[in-house]
Order: sequence, then structure tokens, then C-alpha cells
Amino acid sequence: SEDHGPQMGCYGDAFATTPHIDKFATKALRYTHAWSAAPVCAPTRTAIISGLHGPSSGGDHMRSMVKYPTGQKMFPQLLREAGYYTTNNSKEDYNLTKSPSPWDDSSNRGHWRNRPAGKPFFTVFNSTKSHESQTVRPGPDAKPVHDPAKVRVPAYHPDTPEVRRDWAFYYDSVTAADADAGGVLAQLEADGLAADTIVFYWADHGSGMPRSKRWPSNSGLHVPLLVHIPEKFKDLRPADYRAGGTTDRLVSFVDFAPTMCSLAGITPPAWLQGHAFLGKFAAPAQPFVYGFRGRMDESYDLVRSVTDGRYVYLRNYLPHLSQGQHVSTQFKTPTTAVWRKLYDAGKLNPAQRIFWQTPKAPEELYDLQNDRDEVNNLAASPAHQAALEKLRHAQQDHARRSRDLGFIPEGERFTRAAGSPQYDFGHDDARYPFERVFAAAELASSLKPEATPALKKLLTDSDSAARYWGVMGIRMR
Repeated sequence: SEDHGPQMGCYGDAFATTPHIDKFATKALRYTHAWSAAPVCAPTRTAIISGLHGPSSGGDHMRSMVKYPTGQKMFPQLLREAGYYTTNNSKEDYNLTKSPSPWDDSSNRGHWRNRPAGKPFFTVFNSTKSHESQTVRPGPDAKPVHDPAKVRVPAYHPDTPEVRRDWAFYYDSVTAADADAGGVLAQLEADGLAADTIVFYWADHGSGMPRSKRWPSNSGLHVPLLVHIPEKFKDLRPADYRAGGTTDRLVSFVDFAPTMCSLAGITPPAWLQGHAFLGKFAAPAQPFVYGFRGRMDESYDLVRSVTDGRYVYLRNYLPHLSQGQHVSTQFKTPTTAVWRKLYDAGKLNPAQRIFWQTPKAPEELYDLQNDRDEVNNLAASPAHQAALEKLRHAQQDHARRSRDLGFIPEGERFTRAAGSPQYDFGHDDARYPFERVFAAAELASSLKPEATPALKKLLTDSDSAARYWGVMGIRMR
């Protein structure tokens, strides 16, 4: 389902009304630390279908549509080749061109019921009921079912009638998505397939509310994920699987592709960047999961994030841009409009002002155990330097491993790729001298005044991306 975080009864939210997934949770394993890849749909779906981090494939910008990496395949195609009937009902929204024939049917008719008799199936159903557009634009005269007076307003939002109403409508929309899921589960039961089918339930990123959707902190990336593996397939369960139980294993959406392969008995191809967390080829648990933000519709940004389950670290490479840049779709929501109005009038408290302020801190560190809304930046706290260093290095190492393309302006990527997939040129050091460009980006975005002489030298660098960061570093100051 779309645009909702773990605001569900089975995740301890007593305000939520989600009876179908709450019932499903009694026989499933519930993941407490599942992270989307990005806080917006298309880059997230790209990571799921490809098993690649968006900044590595070139699919990090919203609806960028770049070429698929040479020799790689979308994972449903691997399942088709293994004998599965694969359907998607119905949204795709990938940022990569499709590899050959990933689906037998990708349409609003896609269903396991259309498969040849006896053929195993892999089927995706997508509910749009909780999408941002349904949540916060129901019309001025509509009244939510959930009581706005009982909403918990997060610390970063102003407590106004508009904000409470939008949050109440959001909870209504999650209830509607829950009903869609209940309908699919009922069809499995009616067809006598419940005991033969592994079922995943998840949302594509955090809520459609501002500072969740489009922002790569825990509020934008933490999602519900529940998995039921029937007794028939108990050998595919992880060691900590318990019906109605929970696991703290960190899971990322790039892990879905290798996990689907592993459940189907397919050795996950080496090109996949995630780690299978179920099945025959399950990998060891990972210490971190990662997020990113690139272009959101018409507005650019470059943010990378990482969590170890307790702390969340964000690295802002364009700190002169606010979190609340103008994105047309977001500004249609009443919460965004009133929030900005109060900021302009000087009527917000410090936690509520962060979203609009510039510059952003180059580094942010939040302790989810003590600051669930991520408003107390601990990056400068002497007591938290060990956590900061650990997550900073994790983020930098991840950028190197994945050959993060975000440090090259979007238009120039196509020039450097010269018609080839962006993933291909990104892994070619002759065309993308990563360490050189990455060092320039780190220097530019540090906001350290003493870096200015080095930034001026970058203006005559022979690599255009390094020159770009020289200019941007001076612009930021």
C-alpha cells in the first residue's frame, strides 16, 4: 500500500483502525526496523524491482527513466524463468526502463486466478487508498472518521485544526488500505491457497504527510512489513520466526529482490545489492540500512541517510536548500500551507521551524529511543560523537561501494553515459572518478569557512563534476 508508515494497530498505534492486518499479524512475523529505499514512490519501486540502490542505478531522481544496467534483469523476470506466473496489479512507476518481460500481466486485471492450471505464482497487489492525494485533499466539507481531537501531532508539526484534520484523514486512508489487503487475503482463503502461499504486507514509504513523504529520515522511511510463511514452507523461515512475533532485523527494500529469489530456490545473482532475509539463501543480518533523497518532482536535493535501528544519520550535501522546498504537489496539502504561513509569521517553535530553515546542518544525528520525531540534532553533542562517527563512516562506505551517482548533476549523467546505462558508466572510473568527485562534494557541503581556498582551486579542475562542487561550495557559503 502507498504512503503510510507503521501507524497500525499491530505496531502499537491504538488510534489506528486496521483490523485485517492486525489479524494477519497474529500469524505473521512483524519487522520492527524495515526501511524503504526513498521517501517517495518511483525511486522506491525502482529499488524494489531492481535490487539496486537508486543512486547506484541512476534511478534516484523522481521519474528519471534511465536505461537498465547491462546484463541485469528485474527480479520477476527471474521468477518467470524459474516457472512462476508473475502479475502486477497494477502500478509500476519505475525509474528504469523495463528489462525483457518481467510480468505475465501488469495491469488492473493482474491476478493469480488467471494463471495456467497448477502453475506457481508471484502476484503483487497495490492499494492506492492511502496515497497522499487521498489523505490530505478530500475537500473542504468532508469530515474524517477518526477524531482530529485525538490525533498525536508530531513535534515538528504545528498543532492547528488543519494539521489535526489532515492527520485524521490520513488514518482514515490507512483503514481503507487495510480493507484492500483484507480483500486479497479473503480471496486466498476462498481459493484454498492460504496454506500454500507466502504473503508479504508492506507500504512503499512513510506517511503522505509533509516531513514524512519526501524526507529520508525515519519518519519518511520506516514502514510496516509483515511476512507469513505457512507451515508447509517452514524450512524457509528465519530462526527467529514466530507466528505473531517480531524481529528487530534491519531490512531494506533492496533486500526484497534477493529474498524473492531465495524463497523460490534461485541463487540471488551477484549484481543484486541487497541481502536475502528469508529462504534457502538467506544472508547474515546487516548492521545498517540506507536511504536517499534526490530530485522530488521539480525540486532538487541531495541527502543520504543511514540507521542502525536506534540512531538515524543524515548527510545534507546541498545544505543551502531547506527541507521544505517548494514541491507543487506537497503545497496543495492544508498542513503544508498553514505550516509555511506560520513560519513566515514567526509563530513556530524551534522544532517546528527546522523544516523551513536554511542552511540545513550538514550532518544530523537523531536518537530514536529518546526522540521519536527526530527534532533534536545530536551531531554536535560530545556524548554522541562515537555514534556520529560510526554512522558517518557507514554512509561514506556505502557511497563508495554503490558508486553513488548523486554527486553528478542529473543532466550531465546522460552526457557522461553517452547512451549507455548510468549504472555502467558509474562503475567505470575513467568516466566517473568517484573518489575525486566525492571528496569535492564532502568539502563543498561541509560549510567550513576554511575550505574556501580549496574550493576556489576546484574551479579549474579538469573534471566538470569537481568544478560543479567548487561552484556549489562557494554558493553555499
